[in-house]
Amino acid sequence: MTPSQAPNRRADARRSQAAILDAAVHLLNTHPDASVEAIATAAGVTRQTVYAHFPSRQRLLAAALDRVTEETVTAMDTADPATGSAADALLRLLDAGTRTAGRYRVLLQQINSIPVSPQADHERHVPVADRLRRVIRRGQDSGEFDDQLPTDWLIAVTIALGHAASEEADTGRMSADEATSALHTSLLRVFGATATTPPPPAVRGPLAD
Repeated sequence: MTPSQAPNRRADARRSQAAILDAAVHLLNTHPDASVEAIATAAGVTRQTVYAHFPSRQRLLAAALDRVTEETVTAMDTADPATGSAADALLRLLDAGTRTAGRYRVLLQQINSIPVSPQADHERHVPVADRLRRVIRRGQDSGEFDDQLPTDWLIAVTIALGHAASEEADTGRMSADEATSALHTSLLRVFGATATTPPPPAVRGPLAD
């Protein structure tokens, strides 16, 4: 390979990887049992190419989770978390994340069924936790939120309650609106805050995972 060919090969590899991830996210969210061959066909590559980028199905699912997480935090960033009260900003973040992640409910359920260590689970929540941390600290600094509770504890509670709300809605024990309302009310009570504006309509789905 000549030096001039190397950048083209790398660009081709990036395009192949992106196509594989696009196909995997779509297929595994609609057909959880989709085979590697089906994903390869949808991506326009061979099975060997899929395995070259993702040696195992678990590695492919991990990459799919990263893709969904990127989309989720992008939605959270566009929710304008730096403006308004911290309580309202927190609820906007949660609703934005839920709307986006909710589009991948089947895929996320499949990923969540794979056992992971507590450290790995913590690491995959870092992008969401970072955004929650900024809003929570802003609320604690301004006096809107209880500053006697550790910030990391409030982040953990927020994520745990978000998962609980999603599970209640997914199993049908609560409607999506009921689960979202319960989540908002519970969090505001834990934080010692009240929202100044009503939350937007709920959309069923997990916070981020």
